[in-house]
Amino acid sequence: MSLLSLVTPENATGRVAEIYDEITWTFGSVPTGFQLHSVSPELFDDNWRNISYFMEHKSLSFPLLALIRMLVSQDNQCDYCIGLNEALLINKAGYTIEQIQGIKADPSTAPLSDKEKAMLLFVLKATQNSKSITAEDIVALKTLGWTDKDIYDGLAHGARNMAMDVIFNAFQVDG
Repeated sequence: MSLLSLVTPENATGRVAEIYDEITWTFGSVPTGFQLHSVSPELFDDNWRNISYFMEHKSLSFPLLALIRMLVSQDNQCDYCIGLNEALLINKAGYTIEQIQGIKADPSTAPLSDKEKAMLLFVLKATQNSKSITAEDIVALKTLGWTDKDIYDGLAHGARNMAMDVIFNAFQVDG
């Protein structure tokens, strides 16, 4: 399950218990990855606020965000995050296994609008090689209607996911 000791939902108290209640209300249960955060309640609170922000994002859609997480995790070989986001795409966005396999092989085939696909490909480009981003990349996104805030938020989401991949892989989170 993890190299660190996790607080289970049954044993949670204080702010961890409150966050677990919110997670259960949102997802139906508390996935292992969220339980790992119980090790540091203060950072867990910060992480949950970040997740909550993106769940209600005005411009970045649920499928776009889940695809960003899944594909960034694929690059970082985080099986836990890949599987979790595949399940979210299937159960909450109606994607099929075949669609997901195709997207994993070629992200440009994602069934998104041209605007969202451009954001997805930008975030992947930046998370794979941050120094490859040019002014032209930003202009192209703005031409499609993305704001500076949207562009920052999209990349921040992908970059934060990279950090979670490192943590989940290092502590051997599964399940």
